Amino acid sequence: MDEWKFEDPPNVAVISDRSIFSSGDWIAYVSHEDDDGSWLFYSSDNRDWDERDAMLVGLQEVVQRDESIQELADLPEGWHAWRSSKSSPWQRAKSPPVGFNDNDEEQ
Repeated sequence: MDEWKFEDPPNVAVISDRSIFSSGDWIAYVSHEDDDGSWLFYSSDNRDWDERDAMLVGLQEVVQRDESIQELADLPEGWHAWRSSKSSPWQRAKSPPVGFNDNDEEQ
């Protein structure tokens, strides 16, 4: 891993979709929360997400799982990033993409 690019320390606790660590799913969506600066990482699985699917991990563990997350180190609080495949570039916006993770088919 290259130099640490996040303002948050490597051991800051973040919320991750359990399937990223248990099933090797790829990260499809990232949220940097506006209210508390927390980070949320969601997998590519389109099932209805529920808090039982969440786990607390260190930010460094997420980066080790997928180094492309370093590209999001400057994602402002309140912004979101997503991609359509593991090899797609990250897209960013202040609001989440329409239809993300609500089981809508992509057009």
